[in-house]
Amino acid sequence: MTSAKSGDSTTPLFDRDVSLASLTSWHVGGKADFLAQPKTVDELRAALSWFNSRSIPLTILGGGTNVLVSDRGVRGAVIALGKMSGVAVEERAKRLHVTCLAGTPKSELLRVFLKYRLEPALFLAGLPGDIGGGVAMNAGVGEMIKPREFNEITDWIDVFRMGAPGEGTIHLDHIQAEDLRWGYRHSEGWQPGVIVRVGLSWPLEPVDDVLVRVKHANQARLSKQPLDQPNCGSVFVNPPGHKAGKLIQDCGLKGFSLGGAQVSEKHANFIVNSGGATADAIDSVIKHVQRTVLEKTGIELHTEVIYLGDW
Repeated sequence: MTSAKSGDSTTPLFDRDVSLASLTSWHVGGKADFLAQPKTVDELRAALSWFNSRSIPLTILGGGTNVLVSDRGVRGAVIALGKMSGVAVEERAKRLHVTCLAGTPKSELLRVFLKYRLEPALFLAGLPGDIGGGVAMNAGVGEMIKPREFNEITDWIDVFRMGAPGEGTIHLDHIQAEDLRWGYRHSEGWQPGVIVRVGLSWPLEPVDDVLVRVKHANQARLSKQPLDQPNCGSVFVNPPGHKAGKLIQDCGLKGFSLGGAQVSEKHANFIVNSGGATADAIDSVIKHVQRTVLEKTGIELHTEVIYLGDW
């Protein structure tokens, strides 16, 4: 593995031919031709500009959840945002305002809301991944609580947009949450681009029992979800009027396994790496589940998972 360094501050540090498996929550995936892991907004800007100016295809990797990286790897450059983490907190106009860099783990935001005993802590408890991914996927929970999705706590986002390949130009757009289109497990209106920062807020109205409720929620999720095994979170979107996990369970697919990829015995909407799984094996299990559920129920399951790389 080699790395490129330069005295020119606009040239990013990156590695060549790096396995991405350790950067994904499933612990699978092949190599990236180039991998950059910026720690600051300026380092991210430099990386985007450098690769774009050379017309090198770009793939953005957030917290590594909800993605399946091909065993054949990713051509071009991968920019992983996991090291671009940071939180700023301000009390203003009877609201708690939190600004997060996109790579900040959701668990860090959870700690902030817990400190102030505010209700967003409850839906954030147990959510994997980072803040940028939370906005991109409009991450949330199935429980009927408030808030239950990212659109309810997000005020604005900053997005880097790039010029045409070969230009290397980067500009920053500040987008208000109301100007985005929010849906079930997705958001639109910021693409194409790279989410850089997220501004969130909630009324400063402490709830005395929120600490106890978060503790109970975590205990419930530990008992119902395979959090002790590599997984990506929920694999399938809930079809209208149905729960994906129940459909899969009712089709007798709990425990179905191929090559170390297994439908969880705890929760059928989770696929775990039980040991030695490949991305191809996980994909095969996903497709088997989709075919079986369609054949037995007539309902088509769609994945929350985003496929990256050469498939």
